[in-house]
Amino acid sequence: MTANRDPKTLLKALPGVDHVLLKVKSIRSLESVPYTLLVTAIRNVIDALRTDILESKTPFQSEDLSLDHILRQVEESVVRALAPKLRRVINATGVVVHTNLGRSLLAEAALTNLKTAASHYSNLEYDLSTGKRGSRYSLVEAILCELTGAEAAMVVNNNAAAVLLCLNTIAQGKEAIVSRGELVEIGGSFRIPDVMAKSGALLKEVGTTNRTHAHDYESALTENTGLLLKVHTSNYSIVGFTTSVPLSELVQIGARHHIPVMEDLGSGTLIDFSTYGLIREPCVQDSVASGADIITFSGDKLLGGPQAGIILGKKQIVDDIKKNPLTRALRIDKLTLAALESTLQLYRDEEHAVKNIPTLQMIMMPTTIIEEKAQCLARLLTGLGDDRLHVQTLNRNSKTGGGALPLLELPSRCVAIRIEGFSTNKLEKAMRHYCPPIIGRIESDLFLLDLRTMLPDDIEMVKMAICNILNQKASGKKS
Repeated sequence: MTANRDPKTLLKALPGVDHVLLKVKSIRSLESVPYTLLVTAIRNVIDALRTDILESKTPFQSEDLSLDHILRQVEESVVRALAPKLRRVINATGVVVHTNLGRSLLAEAALTNLKTAASHYSNLEYDLSTGKRGSRYSLVEAILCELTGAEAAMVVNNNAAAVLLCLNTIAQGKEAIVSRGELVEIGGSFRIPDVMAKSGALLKEVGTTNRTHAHDYESALTENTGLLLKVHTSNYSIVGFTTSVPLSELVQIGARHHIPVMEDLGSGTLIDFSTYGLIREPCVQDSVASGADIITFSGDKLLGGPQAGIILGKKQIVDDIKKNPLTRALRIDKLTLAALESTLQLYRDEEHAVKNIPTLQMIMMPTTIIEEKAQCLARLLTGLGDDRLHVQTLNRNSKTGGGALPLLELPSRCVAIRIEGFSTNKLEKAMRHYCPPIIGRIESDLFLLDLRTMLPDDIEMVKMAICNILNQKASGKKS
C-alpha cells in the first residue's frame, strides 16, 4: 500500500464514468437499478474523490482510488438513494409526543383501517344510501358529535389549518379579540398573530401578559368586532400573579353582545388526565359544554391519532366553514380519515382507549413496567461482556411533548451508557447513524436511553447497535 501526495497524478488515476459503468454491470446487486441512478451515483463518487484529492492534506493510499473501492462506494451510494427518506427511528428520548419524530403512534385498529383504505376503493365522497356524491366530512362528523356533544364537526389537515379556516370564515376583515397572554408560538414558528393576519382577521390584543379580566374584553368591543378568541397555552404555563377569563365567562360576554366565541385548544384531549393521577388538561367536552361557538384541536397529539385539525361547534357556523373555498385546499385525505375514525371509535370505551392508544399507554405507563424494560436492556448490554462498556440504570423524568402538559414530569427509568475511549457525543452520533437510527439524549456526559418511549422490539436493536459500535471500535473502523 503506497501513499501519494501529488494531486495531478491522483486526478489522472481516477477512472472515467463510462469505465466504471461497464464494471458496475457485473455486480449482481445493481442489475435492476435504473441506468440514470447508476450514472448519478458513479459521478457523485468520482466527484467526491476529486474534491478530496484537491482539498485533502493527508496522502491518499493506492487502494483509495482502486476500482474495487470505487465500486463499493457506488453500491453504497445506490443503496442510500433507494432507501426511503422517511425512516423508522427508535425514540429513546422520553418525549412521548415527539414533534420531530412523528408525534403520536397509531393504534393497531387505526393501522388496519388505514391499510384497507389505502389498498381498496372506498366511499370517500360517495353516499351509499342514495348512490349520489357524498361528503368526506360526514365520515367522522357523527362520532365526533357523539363523543363531544357538539352540534356539528369537520376535519382538515392540521390544527393550524383549522384555526386559519375558522378565523377566515368568521372574522375576515373584522376584529378578533384575544388576550396578550394567549398570543402563543408553537413549534415551527407558528404564531397566533401571524395566522390571524393570513386569515384576514384583525388582531386586537387586550389585557397584559399575566393578567386579563372580563372587563378588558368588554371595553374592547366595537361595531367591527367579529370574534372573541381564547387560545389554550398548552406548551407553557404562567404562574404566580395571574388572571385569565374562563371560557364559560367569555361565552357569556359573547352571548350578551351577539359575538361568536372560538377556542383553540391546541392539543385537545377527550379524557380527564387528573382521574389517572396526572395534571388536568382541558377536555374537549368541557369546551363544548361551555357553549363556545367553535373549538379547534389536533388529532395527533394527546388524542393519539393521525395529524388532523378537528373543528367542532354550532351547526350554522360549521356549515359556513365547510362552504369556505379554503376548505378544499386544507381538506383531509382518505388515509388520515381512516386512521382518525378508528382512533375515535376507541374512545367509546375510555378504558379501552387508554389500553390501546400508544400515546395514552406511554403517558400512563407505570414505573414498574418501565423499570422492567430498563433492567432487561441493562442485562443484555452487560451480557456483551465488554470491559469498555459501562451501563447503569437511572431515575429520570420523561415529558409528554407535543406542546401539551408542559409542567408534567413523568417519573421514568433510563439506561445510561458510556464506552471507554469513546466520547459521549461520538456515541450519540454513532447511535443516530445506526439503522434504524436510535435517538437518545445526553445528560451529565452520559448517553441516556429512556425506556418509557421505547417499544418492546427496540431493546434488542439497541443491543445490536452497541455491539456493532464496540466491534467497529475494536477493528479501528470509523463509526
